[in-house]
Amino acid sequence: MDNLSSTERSEIMSRVKSKNTRPELLVRSYLHRHGLRFRLNRTKLPGKPDIVLPKYKAVVFVNGCFWHQHPSPDCKLARMPKSHIDFWKPKLEANRERDKQKKVALEKLGWRVFYVWECQLIHPEQILAELVIRIKND
Repeated sequence: MDNLSSTERSEIMSRVKSKNTRPELLVRSYLHRHGLRFRLNRTKLPGKPDIVLPKYKAVVFVNGCFWHQHPSPDCKLARMPKSHIDFWKPKLEANRERDKQKKVALEKLGWRVFYVWECQLIHPEQILAELVIRIKND
C-alpha cells in the first residue's frame, strides 16, 4: 500500500525529469571529454534519442532502470512497484515495447543503437569507456 495520498504521489512524480537527468549529463560529459561531438534529442529521429552522433551514425539512449524496466537480473532499480500494479505493469510494459519499436525503426534507417542503463553508472568508467570504443569502431 502506498504511504502517500494520490495528490502527494502525483506531486512527487511530476518532478521526475525526462531530459538533462544526472545519468544523461554524466554520459554526455564523458563522451565530450573523449572527443565525441553529438546532438541532443533529435525530434526527427524515431524515439527522439537522448544523444545523436551523426558522424558515427549512432544514437545513445540513457535509460532509467525503473521506467524502462532494465532486464538485467542484477539490477535492483528495475523492481515492479508493490502497489497499483494494475496501473504500473501495463505502463512499464508499454515503455519496453515502445523502446523495442524505436530500436527497430532506427536500425531500419541505418543507425546503430546503444543503451546505457542508470545502474551501470554507479561505477561508470568501464561501461563508458566501452561505449566510446564501440561507437568509434563498430
